[in-house]
Amino acid sequence: MKTFKARIMLILLLGAVWFLLTYPFDIQEGIAGAVLIVLIVLMPLPGGDLLGDLKWNPKAILAMITFFFYFLGALIKSNLDVAFRVLHPQMPINPGIVQVKTRLKTPLGRLMLANSITLTPGTITVDTKGEDFYIHWIAVEEGDCEEKTKKIVSGFERYLEVICG
Repeated sequence: MKTFKARIMLILLLGAVWFLLTYPFDIQEGIAGAVLIVLIVLMPLPGGDLLGDLKWNPKAILAMITFFFYFLGALIKSNLDVAFRVLHPQMPINPGIVQVKTRLKTPLGRLMLANSITLTPGTITVDTKGEDFYIHWIAVEEGDCEEKTKKIVSGFERYLEVICG
């Protein structure tokens, strides 16, 4: 059942991407897109159960929407922070790799967390081992692992726990 649900999600996702990339819509492009989507969906998926971790209840859907806006805010804030550091005369950076812990249990949740951290400027997920994430941070601050976890990871985790556990 999980692979069926994952394939339906893949059809919807690929269809939306194809539609956005080929706007304005033309029937020939629609047919070509449908053929490609069917070919892709019929291929064996080695990680097909990954999307099966998504929850589709009203609370999770609301968390997805809220997560999008939270991520957008974090993206803007981190872009401004990195721009300030680059433009500042003394360039106040203190780069380093920090270890943070996550409460997320599912592979999809951890993948989304790692990508969210990497997509915000100033942080890059370097490695993951179990519940530990190793993150290159442009402005390492003094403190223990819990403080760094709260600063980097906690905001994203709050929503991702609801979305995928």
